[in-house]
Parts: sequence; C-alpha cells; structure tokens
Amino acid sequence: MRRAKVTAVGAYLPERRLTNADLEKLVDTSNEWILERTGIRERRILGRGKGSAYMAIRAAEEALRKRGLPAEAIDLVIVATVTPEYPFPATANLVAHALGAHRAWGFDIEAACSSFLYALSIAADSISSGRVERALVIGSDKMSSIIDYRDRATCVIFGDAAGAVLLEPTEEEVGVLDYLHRSDGSGCTYLHMKAGGSLLPPSVRTVRNRLHYVYQEGRQVFKQAVVQMAAISEDLMKKHGLTADDIAFFVPHQANLRIIEAAAQRLGLPREKVMINIDRYGNTTSATLPLCLYDYESQLKKGDNLILATFGGGFTWGALWLRWAY
Repeated sequence: MRRAKVTAVGAYLPERRLTNADLEKLVDTSNEWILERTGIRERRILGRGKGSAYMAIRAAEEALRKRGLPAEAIDLVIVATVTPEYPFPATANLVAHALGAHRAWGFDIEAACSSFLYALSIAADSISSGRVERALVIGSDKMSSIIDYRDRATCVIFGDAAGAVLLEPTEEEVGVLDYLHRSDGSGCTYLHMKAGGSLLPPSVRTVRNRLHYVYQEGRQVFKQAVVQMAAISEDLMKKHGLTADDIAFFVPHQANLRIIEAAAQRLGLPREKVMINIDRYGNTTSATLPLCLYDYESQLKKGDNLILATFGGGFTWGALWLRWAY
C-alpha cells in the first residue's frame, strides 16, 4: 500500500528574541506570571520588511538541502498559515517560485493552529493516491504582525517561526498511517480576529478600534483545548489498538504548557514522551508541530510511533498517526 513518509525536516527561527523581561516593559505582567500560566520564557520575532514567505522559503530550503533534492523534484507545495504574505496570491505560489519548484502546484490552508496538521493530511493523501510524488508541507506564521502588544492576554503567548517537512512515497509500514480531524464553528466567539475579512474590511474605524489583532477568551479556549486535543488523540489510538507503551512521542501543538501537560496526562503519557519547546518559541501557530519534529529529530528512529495533535481557533482540532521513516 502506497503511503507518504517524512524524509526531511527544516526550520527557520528569527534571530531576535523577545523575553519575558522585555514584555514586562510593555504591559502589566511579570516573568513569574507568564511562566506560571503559559510556560513560555521567550519567543522569536521577525523584523519589518519580511513576512511568512521569507521564513517558509528558508525552512523549505533546509529540508531540501538535508535530503539532497533539487526544488524541481517537488510536485506540491502547501503552506499552512494564518498570516499569509498577501490576501492573494497564495504564499505557497511565492515560496515555490523562490525555491525554483517550477513543476509544483500549491496553495495555502488556514485552519488556525490546526493548519499544519490539516495540510499534512492533504499532502499525504495526494501522495497515497499516486498523483503526487514529492510534497513540501510548510507551517509559517509571523504572529507578531497580528498581535496587540498592549494586550497582555495575547502578546505573551505568540512568536514567529517556520517549519517544513518533505514527503515522499513508500510501500513500507511507515509514514502517515491515519488521522482524525474535527471542527466546530461555534468556537469562533472565543478566538478570532475581528476585522480584515470581507465581513468587516479594513477601515479607519477598524484600525482605530484595534480590531486587526488576535482576540482570545483564554479560559474557554483552555477548557476546550485540553478536552478535544486529548480526546481525539485517544480516539485515534483506540481505533488502531495503540496504548501509551506503543507511542514513542506525543507531539502536541505548543499553545500552553498546562494544556500540553493535561492532555498528556489524560493519555497516560509521561513527560519524557512529550515533545515540548514552547518555553523557547512560544505559540508559533502553524509552525509548532514541524518545529517539534525538527528539534527532536536526533532522538527519533525508524519505526517510532508519533501522535501529532492540535487545537486551534474556530474551533479546529485533530490528531495524526505518523510512523517515523528514518
């Protein structure tokens, strides 16, 4: 049976670090308050004049370089992002052009923090069908471009970064083996951006009222994220008879350390089996999952079972079973 396997990972992290001490100078907060509620110590910030495409290109270039493949070998590019370079054209088109992937077609996918996992599923299905040989799936978000640094509820959480995975076909029992995804539009109330779309286009009023930033009601999001991310991961594991002993690593979306710990506990997974890097990067939205794979790549071995899980605004959530291929 033809499947899609991950054959390389790449990442890009901006050089500038925004620490909790820096945020103490901007809003009414403290290092202790941020650590206790989020587990974040610092996050990366991309400078002006550069957007999500810049980071996506750098991450993709590293993945291709590590695999030793030219960009011309890529058939499909999907960029997962909530901060595209432009409303149109798709950031994926810009990335493919910059890479020299002239044979590739591509598009962006936006499902809040679930964007990368949704994109990975679509790319894997495209390869399994035989219509695509090689695909780049990239999560890239410049969250600093839509964060209000007067709002202590959100500005302490998010950072900028990109992560990329290269997918290729295999007939071995490795790669993307299954996934489950869900959504619930009623969750829009609790996590969204109020203006900038067709319902409320940019205007003097929307800018003056600071409506072009992330809005979040943290308690409601926290409650749903803990329940749904763990529940769908549990459903996927039960579907295939997997237990905590069978899992090498749980790869959760890096939204909040307390959410990660609660979900892992519900699945019966000890901390040493949970990928965590939120303390260094914050919530990079579409980039969190590939960044985890990138950071833990040296600890992975062929045949390791990974459960990737996510939860995002809207609400969107999902889980994916990936068996490591190298």
